[in-house]
Amino acid sequence: MIDLRSDTVTKPTPEMFEAMMSAQVGDDVFGEDPTVLELEAKGAEILGMEAAIYCPSGTMTNQIGIHILSSPYEEVVCYSGAHIYRYEGGGVAGTSGLSFRLIEGDRGRLNAREIEAQINPNDIHYPKTSIIELENTVNKGGGCYYTLAQIKSINAVAVKHGLKMHLDGARLFNALVETGEKAADYGQYFDTISICLSKGLGAPIGSLLVGSQALINKARRVRKFMGGGMRQVGYIAAAGLYALENNIPRLKEDHKRAKALEEALHKCSMVESVLPVATNIVIFKLKENHKVSETLELLKKKGILAVGFGPHEIRLVTHLDFDDAQLEQSIAIVKSL
Repeated sequence: MIDLRSDTVTKPTPEMFEAMMSAQVGDDVFGEDPTVLELEAKGAEILGMEAAIYCPSGTMTNQIGIHILSSPYEEVVCYSGAHIYRYEGGGVAGTSGLSFRLIEGDRGRLNAREIEAQINPNDIHYPKTSIIELENTVNKGGGCYYTLAQIKSINAVAVKHGLKMHLDGARLFNALVETGEKAADYGQYFDTISICLSKGLGAPIGSLLVGSQALINKARRVRKFMGGGMRQVGYIAAAGLYALENNIPRLKEDHKRAKALEEALHKCSMVESVLPVATNIVIFKLKENHKVSETLELLKKKGILAVGFGPHEIRLVTHLDFDDAQLEQSIAIVKSL
């Protein structure tokens, strides 16, 4: 079975597993796990920030990041399809007491002008606009991405209005291998950045939240009340270290295979359209006489696992465990539909 439901389905390579088994560990809640400390220092250095905290998931790092930048009854400006809004169980409202101001953007990419137009005036009838949240790459946008120039212009609006900025960078490195920009340049534009180690980078568990030392000190308290403290977690932190050191350049291979799937889908008679593929996410829309549920079952019978991504859309995601042989098989299956 070819699993293209997500890039979270990967399993550790033998080399990653060896790194995990040889890790030095301690009690992370006491700040004594040397492998976690190394991972956090490396993540902060890569993104040009002072400190980082290791958490079980990207949802937790997003939730902590938003929480430490805000106070209850304030508002977050973000894309209407953003992960923090659609796929995190209402955490921003429940944990932080915030509301959302949603913007459509260009496949989820927001610009400075439209963000500035949505900032609330200083009026007691409105929630105070406090955070601009961006997602890079944009999941619902088919893996499209921001450039640093675009982010810089948005940051200028944030500075002008005294707003904080959080980046959901779950697939940030997919964007960076396409733009060629430096990860370290991101630190100057965001207060907090969340990066996922278990998607394209191939680790089994974990995400990092990076920011200033003061913010990460606050984040440790929030992680505690969210129940995210882990003990001898260096065994899995070692996988994250291996991923950061070895698995970033190879993301280009996933993007190349995603483009090949896009080309095959354009020729499929069941498919009405395909979002332009920018990284490793392929989203295609079915013609009206085809149902998502039936098409997913058909794909499964033929050997491909995928997920529905809307009333008429299906998503495929390429990843570390999807190789050229599986790509050829997948293209043959698409041609047979």
